[in-house]
Amino acid sequence: MELSFMQIASILVLGVGAQWLSWRLKIPSILILLLTGIVAGPLTGFLKPDEVFGDLLMPFVSLSVAIILFEGGLSLKITQLKKIGSVVVNLVSIGVLISWLLTALLAWWFLRLELSLAVLLGAILVVTGPTVIIPLLRQLRPTNKIASILRWEAMVNDPIGVILAVIVFESIMVGGFQEATAQALVGLFKTLVLGGILGTASSLVMTKLLQRHWIPDYLQSPVTLMLLTFAYTVSNMLQADSGLVTVTVMGVVLANQKKITVRHIIEFKENLRILLISSLFIVLAARLELSYIVHIGWGGVAFFFALVLVVRPLAVFFSTLKSDLNWREKLFLCWMAPRGIVAAAVASIFALELGAEGVFQAERLVSITFFVIIGTVFLYGVTGPWVAYLLKIAQPNPQGCLILGAHEWARKIAGVIKAHGFRVLLVDTNWINVGKARAEGLEAVSANIFRQVGTDEIELDGIGNFLALTPNDEVNTLAAVHLSEIFGRSQVFQLPVVPVEASAEKGKAFHNLHGRFLFDEKGTFYKLNQFFSSGAHIAKVQLTKDFGWNEFKERYHQQYMILFVLSESGTLRISPADHPETPKTNETIFALVWDLPQTSK
Repeated sequence: MELSFMQIASILVLGVGAQWLSWRLKIPSILILLLTGIVAGPLTGFLKPDEVFGDLLMPFVSLSVAIILFEGGLSLKITQLKKIGSVVVNLVSIGVLISWLLTALLAWWFLRLELSLAVLLGAILVVTGPTVIIPLLRQLRPTNKIASILRWEAMVNDPIGVILAVIVFESIMVGGFQEATAQALVGLFKTLVLGGILGTASSLVMTKLLQRHWIPDYLQSPVTLMLLTFAYTVSNMLQADSGLVTVTVMGVVLANQKKITVRHIIEFKENLRILLISSLFIVLAARLELSYIVHIGWGGVAFFFALVLVVRPLAVFFSTLKSDLNWREKLFLCWMAPRGIVAAAVASIFALELGAEGVFQAERLVSITFFVIIGTVFLYGVTGPWVAYLLKIAQPNPQGCLILGAHEWARKIAGVIKAHGFRVLLVDTNWINVGKARAEGLEAVSANIFRQVGTDEIELDGIGNFLALTPNDEVNTLAAVHLSEIFGRSQVFQLPVVPVEASAEKGKAFHNLHGRFLFDEKGTFYKLNQFFSSGAHIAKVQLTKDFGWNEFKERYHQQYMILFVLSESGTLRISPADHPETPKTNETIFALVWDLPQTSK
């Protein structure tokens, strides 16, 4: 009993620990999770999921995948399809068919699998799951168009891959493809219709309950999870394996209705998704038999590189023939097809059932699938940032700034940042401020920070920081919270609410709501406005051996506020109030300096 408890606890500890380590090392989290699971399972023998979970293992995996797909559906906006709809449709139809047939042929040729198992493996590996794509997109930050295509493809591909795999699996169990064709087509029709109806109905029920305020705030996320589980279970009871379609449709419909906001539900599901992905990859990797992977041999290596260099490029080529994508965008799509948790889960489930029926080579499905998962995650995760950078699809470490507020001194700050080669985008609802910014050569848009930023309407290429500089503390705070999911909490900044000594409790409360205070704890909007109105200016000072940090402080006699620091390597560091910058030799300081004494407000 104690050992089982330790193993269950270790799944959470190792999973979340691996996520944190991957963030620190800037390595794709899925790769660290897989390696951690392999060490905990087959290498050390500490974690044995089959003994811990028993018959509950696969139901747990299936339900977890359903929750992950639902959360992914919540991130899909129908408006995105106006520009990318044809490409997405082609990728999940023509692309899937090409991938399925070529993968099956390659598996039969290189891996020497039985033809039926090769066709099943091809169906399993058509997926480019959101469990891997979403973390990679968060790391790579490609253009909105490419990110949307990859996200939609991954979300739609998952249930399609499962349906294909089920059709092939049933044909194997029946004894031949011809005998199972009619049954499979009927099952496919039932799956799509039932999934669409139940998914839409569940979403409408949830919308109506929230619209009429029949659920208190603290129960909205749990009730959503309850309804999701109920719909998934009923769907699978009425038609086997239709639940994934149901939950995906439920998420998409709920995300695109206009009657209620579901942001708090999305935030809850995002946190739950991270926990589930962490746990699932640890558990499934711990079930691996390393001997199977070791014995894959050169045929497995050739199979893997054929998937990457032949199958994916051909699928993308024929899917984007008449699209308006440029060659760079097409090439990047060719180089981004990692496999994820759905492939691992489906392979594990079918391998168990086929093995129980005595099907020859069934156990190889899992080892080959994990070999492809590990290989694609490692390959795309390591090379993806450089490929995106070389193709000008994204910047590996975007340094630019999105600034909320385009008033006079916000424009001055933006001008300094832009002058040193970083992209700056000003957002303001005041057309006069936007017009003045554009007249000064700055990029500015009149937009609602809560509705339009983070969608296809506004490109965020090259931008990695958010600065809220409006006079409205509440707007700054809400915007910081809103955009923390795009930029990360550490890169979201806003002006201090009030001087800390004037209201310590209020300042602490606001600090806990958002990212980080900017510049200095006393640097509120009104204080900065006073400085700029009284003639303060932004000084650029490069530190040298003869004129270092101490000399800088002595020259300006505390009449300064550090805004940014440009490192010797060209990295822009925004100075936060919680950890004031201590610039080093050969770094450049951008500081607001003034001659008048500070006065409190």
